[in-house]
Amino acid sequence: MTIALALEQLLNGIQLGVMLFLMAAGLTLIFGVMGLINLAHGSLYMVGAFACATVAAWTGSFWLGLIASLACAAAAGAIVELAVIRRLYDRDHLDQVLATFALILIFSEGTRWLFGDFPLYLDIPPLLQGIVNLPGDASYPVYRLAIIAVGALIALGLYLLIGKTRLGMRIRAGESDREMIGALGVDIRTLYTLVFALGSALAGLAGALVGALQSVQVGMGEPVLILAFVVIVIGGIGSIKGALYGALLVGVTDTLGRFLLPQLLALFVDPSQAGMIGGAMASMLIYVVMAVILAVKPRGLFPPAHA
Repeated sequence: MTIALALEQLLNGIQLGVMLFLMAAGLTLIFGVMGLINLAHGSLYMVGAFACATVAAWTGSFWLGLIASLACAAAAGAIVELAVIRRLYDRDHLDQVLATFALILIFSEGTRWLFGDFPLYLDIPPLLQGIVNLPGDASYPVYRLAIIAVGALIALGLYLLIGKTRLGMRIRAGESDREMIGALGVDIRTLYTLVFALGSALAGLAGALVGALQSVQVGMGEPVLILAFVVIVIGGIGSIKGALYGALLVGVTDTLGRFLLPQLLALFVDPSQAGMIGGAMASMLIYVVMAVILAVKPRGLFPPAHA
């Protein structure tokens, strides 16, 4: 294994972590402020990807598609919150799980009805094509580096939004004592809609960015949703900082595990078996990491102060 190859795999893990952060940040915001388990969050990831692919195909502009992914996912999230989610706040978590699972089916079948079963494809914009030379004779795609940069900017933006603005103050207050801020005159319903739309927009953006790396298809959000739940449990439910650190930990662990475990096992067993066994062990590795972290810190790495 060369230094260049190891560096490339590390960057792949960071890029996966950034995508998981965009998903997990919205998910943890929604749960932290609203106390809602939203299984349909992966469907909003899919909405963003389809919106970007469709608008990019119509206009020939990836950038317009990216804007459309944010707008469509945020609008879909706001509509879902107003029409369905608003009725679930005072219900128990089982009702929330059943209702949002039903939303998964509605989004999936509605998307299949509109676009069919065949996947759509997004082209990487010319500005972000090509590779960058890195130390150690390594090279890495510009687009993947751009995804990492976008994730860093969004993490900074969320930090400033939550920590330095009036809206962020209301969001933090909503996490700790929603009844009190309602009594103080804050329109809690509007706050919930804004938070849900923001979380949905982040998921839609993640879907659009990943759509240029893989096909855009029905059901693409559910596997990512599972990893996003792992991220927020590791990081601490309701914590944006925890979502960032948890996402990077999961992304790097998953990527390096899939890369290193088959090579290590090949020293002891047949290479073909090592690949199969190593892949299976790598799939389990992030859950082992989650179990170890929860054994040491049951509320996650960075639980919110009010937790």
